[in-house]
Amino acid sequence: MAKCDICGKGAHFGNNVSHSNIKTKRIWKSNIKRIKCLIKGAAKRQHVCTVCLKSGKIERA
Repeated sequence: MAKCDICGKGAHFGNNVSHSNIKTKRIWKSNIKRIKCLIKGAAKRQHVCTVCLKSGKIERA
């Protein structure tokens, strides 16, 4: 699964809980984008979450 190369954020696991309290497995996928960013002056493709993009932790190429 995709993981953020900056902060390491990936998928989270838990349960769907119905009205009758029946629990089934589910997954929350984080919003990961594959973007071109500048790493040490060179353009490189990386998997970055939108939280890191918005906060300015990475510079787009």
